[in-house]
Amino acid sequence: MADQITNYQCPNCSGPLRFAGDSGQLQCDSCGTSFEVPVVEQLYADKEQTAAVAGAEPQWDTNMAGSVWSDEETAHLRAYSCPSCGADLIFDDTTVATSCPYCDNPTVVPAQVTGSLRPDYVIPFRLDKNAAINALKNYYKGKKFLPSTFAAGNHIEEIKGVYVPFWFFSGTSFGNIQFTAKRVHTVTTSRETIITTQYYNIYRNGNMYIDKLPVDGSQKMPDNHMESIEPYDYSELREFSMAYLPGFMADKYDVDANSATPRAHERMKGSIEAALRNTVNGYTGVNLVASTVTHGNVVVKYALLPVYMLSTYWNNQNFLFAMNGQTGKLTGDLPIDKGRFWGYFFSIAASIMAILSAIYFLVGG
Repeated sequence: MADQITNYQCPNCSGPLRFAGDSGQLQCDSCGTSFEVPVVEQLYADKEQTAAVAGAEPQWDTNMAGSVWSDEETAHLRAYSCPSCGADLIFDDTTVATSCPYCDNPTVVPAQVTGSLRPDYVIPFRLDKNAAINALKNYYKGKKFLPSTFAAGNHIEEIKGVYVPFWFFSGTSFGNIQFTAKRVHTVTTSRETIITTQYYNIYRNGNMYIDKLPVDGSQKMPDNHMESIEPYDYSELREFSMAYLPGFMADKYDVDANSATPRAHERMKGSIEAALRNTVNGYTGVNLVASTVTHGNVVVKYALLPVYMLSTYWNNQNFLFAMNGQTGKLTGDLPIDKGRFWGYFFSIAASIMAILSAIYFLVGG
């Protein structure tokens, strides 16, 4: 039977650790840091336990996301494809498509409702179109560098309500995190000031259950737009029904659940890192230096979330605005009137130069 050999690596620099008999500690010859044996043993034990738990269960179970549309439902569904940006939109047979909400192209081409899963959940629109129009108008206010022609010709009344596809990831994240930190002590006497800085390696491990982490299922919708208008109030989450579609569009996902897992991993990883970071108190200059995060028992569901959208093509650029159709939180890109910007900049600069000249004259006099 072969012997199992364990080579410990330094948590600081990943260099090899050796046991120093004189100190009774594990010593890193690369960075000079010493560690108590139980600390390193516990660190590796936690890593092995995390790997074992993660390997025992499927990490990403995407088989439970969505279901099949019934014949009765598809009989009242219409699908349209935008020839400009490729967006596939689904809505009921009472809603009229006038233009694409992503690129503002006025042409939509009828298509069949195929290759799309039926959502598991939906959060209905709480706000109406007038609320979205007023929110966008207020968003323009106070933007001194916004071109007046943009605001005047932005067709705010064409804002559209769209159900955007999301994948909900629910599961347990396991984290082993290493931080470095310091404490600074200052002692002042009548003769001198003594500053003592102590440096620490801090280790945290733990797990947390993350419920319904949303990941955007549309390539056309920028992730930063969608994450900027979070969070949604899940208390209004409903089982999907066709009754919520009339008057609104629903974007057909073009990022499937498996393709969305890298983004889900990053968001879940960030959540547990932040939670463990919050347990490191009483230090200054805390930095994350190493992180091992795995996930277990992750189940994925398919949901539609309400978003009001306005796409405006102005000065050879496309500007997309998005507003949470439940809470009213809004985000969007705005153009800058360079003439106004530089005029404002030079007027401020001229004022500063005039003040400095006056001060120089008075001091010199």
